[in-house]
Parts: sequence; C-alpha cells; structure tokens
Amino acid sequence: MRDRNYLFNNADWHSVDQHQRKELAKEIDSINGDRLLNSSVDDLCDYFEKKYRIEVPVLRPEDIVADQRETKIDVSGDRSRHFSKPGQPFYVNGTTVEISVPFEGDSEAFKIQPTSFTVNPPRAEVNNNNLIIRIEGTDLSAERVRTEVNRTIAEIEGYLVTLRSNAQGLNSQVRSIARGAIEQRRGKLLKDRNLLGDLGFKIKEREGESRTYAAPEVRRKLIPSLPVASATPFKPEPTLASADYDHILSVIQNMVHVMERSPSAFTSMDEESIRSHFLVQLNGHYEGQATGETFNYQGKTDILIRLEGKNIFIAECKFWSGPKKLLETIDQLLGYSSWRDTKVAVIIFNRNKDFTKVLESMQETSKGHSNFKRQIAFASETMFRYVFAHRDDQNRELLLTVMAFDVPV
Repeated sequence: MRDRNYLFNNADWHSVDQHQRKELAKEIDSINGDRLLNSSVDDLCDYFEKKYRIEVPVLRPEDIVADQRETKIDVSGDRSRHFSKPGQPFYVNGTTVEISVPFEGDSEAFKIQPTSFTVNPPRAEVNNNNLIIRIEGTDLSAERVRTEVNRTIAEIEGYLVTLRSNAQGLNSQVRSIARGAIEQRRGKLLKDRNLLGDLGFKIKEREGESRTYAAPEVRRKLIPSLPVASATPFKPEPTLASADYDHILSVIQNMVHVMERSPSAFTSMDEESIRSHFLVQLNGHYEGQATGETFNYQGKTDILIRLEGKNIFIAECKFWSGPKKLLETIDQLLGYSSWRDTKVAVIIFNRNKDFTKVLESMQETSKGHSNFKRQIAFASETMFRYVFAHRDDQNRELLLTVMAFDVPV
C-alpha cells in the first residue's frame, strides 16, 4: 500500500483566494509612503503580480525517475499470512518502489483543495520540485506498478486542471487589483502632501523641503504631473503630461507628411535642416520654447522643449545607418536626460529601400538595449513606444518613442 500523504487536502480554494487578496491589500497599505511614491507603479505591479498569483504546478511525466529498495511491510491486517496475536504488527520482507515526478510551479498549490474534489484525494509526497509516489508490496510486478503510477498521475492531473481553472480568475485580476490599490494610496499620499498648499494661507517654510509649482499657460497648456522618482525622499517634480507628449509627436508626424507631399523641397536637406523645420512648427504651438543645439545635462540635443527652466521633452533626429547608430542615439538621449526628463523620442529618417526590414531592426535593437524595460502597445506601424530605465536609477523611468519615416532620396 502507498504512503497516506494526501494532496489537495489542506485549505479550500475560496479561502486561499480571499487570503491572497487580503494580504495583497495589506502589504500595499504597509509600504512606506516615500518608497511607494518613489517607485515605478509598473515595477510594483510586477512584484505583486509575481508574489500573489498562484502558479499551479505542471507535471513533467516524461522525466519520471524510478527507484526501489527492500523494506519491511506490516501485514498484520491479513490474518491468513501470519500467526501473531490480534493488534500486534507482523512484518515481512517487501519492496518499495519510488516514482519521482518532476513538476514546475508552486509546490504549495498541492495543498489547495479545488472547487471540485473527491472524498479520497490522490496521495504523494512533495519533495522540492518532485512528487514522490510510493508503491509497496511483497510481490510487486512491473505491470502493477505502472498501472498504479498512471492512475495516480491521472488523478493528480484532474485536480490540477480544476485548480488551474480556479486560479485563472485570481491570476487575471492580481495586477489590476494591485494597481488600483497602489494608485488609490498614492492619490491619498499626494493629496495629504498638497493639503497645505490648497488652504490658501501662508505656509511655514521648512529647510530642505522641495516646492511644487504650476506650469504657466501656453497655447497648448502643459499640465505638470508627479512622476516616479528614485529611492531618495520623494520630491514633487514637473513633467510633461502624456497627452501633451503625444501632441508634440503628432506635430512632428504632421511635418513629415508635408515632406512626403513635397519631396523635391526636402531631398537635399540634412539632419540639421530638417530639424529646423520641426522647430518652426513646434514653436508655433509652444511659443518659442523649442530650441536647437541646446546644452542639457551633459551634451547637446536636436530638439528640446523647456518649461520654467526645466527640460520636459527631448528628441534626436537621425538618418538610419544601422543598429549601432540607433544604440548610440539612445545612449545619447539617456546621457542628455536629467532626472526631470521623463519623455524622449528618437526620430529616424530612412532612405533605404527595404523600409520593413529597417522597422524590424529598429524594434530588435531598441529592445536589446541594456536599459530597456518593456514595450508599450502603440497603434502605429512605424512608431514604437518603450519604457527605459534611467541610467543612474532603475526606479526612474523614461518613456521613449522611436518614430520612423521614409524620406525622399
């Protein structure tokens, strides 16, 4: 007979589901306020998703390993095989076969009782990333062992299928639950910190405290928001709103459409000349705040928009000359970007014949950069948006849009 190690027999699924949700909310509520405000929301969501989702195990029966050893077996229940007194054990020589079934996933999941179960769940021992199925007997045959093993594995697989279905609901919601709780608490923390500023009274100044401010009105209002920050004490900083970032890129894109409609006027232009046309258009929208060849942090950049002395948009214009040049351009942007620069762009002009191949190379190159974190879905075949880590602080995130355009030869 087998070891009586019952699987799926400790806690029911509904209790586990509620426990995960409560512990997730509890941990978010317990995070230090500065740490919460200074950390990337997406990175926090990644952490909580990994921690609180249930990774239901997947068995690997193709990698089964078998072992056997001689053992003593108590046959006191079979009076026909011994002459001991009732109630006393009687041992005979027998054999134990151990079948190790590797699995991937959370071993704790084998303790969870799914919503569909039997009164006699399968038995096995969980040992690291292996399920140990033991079969004992005094006269075992290969056929009997194989049948018993296959039956047990089939039972376990049945439970795992149900448990996987149960866990799908929780797993699909963990990230959104975490994001909602994080955003709610961040909103509360920021509201509390801005409370004094909304009272309308003169506020007592404290040495070392940062000040918040509102951006001035321009033709298209640039609304400052509070971006993520480093692990240092949280300091409010102005940054470019996403809607304004997209508007700036649309101005650039519209200018390229003009180039496409009048190719003869732009055929002989170099990067600097094309950039000048972009600057004229941007200055028309942002009252001359766009400048060319302006020093910023530790270099010069092609297009720069400043607000109250703060750099809020940086872009580089380059003709496509291969992956190496694109990597250098991204490095250049990261080098220009101070901590207050959170939205940047690379504008690529292509004069090669195979534009599709250029687009594929651009994506592969961008994702291969050491500071790349993730890609953001973007509804364009020639524009790609990514999140990059600031080179000095992983908690600082830069939003990078790579724009590609075919230009006249």
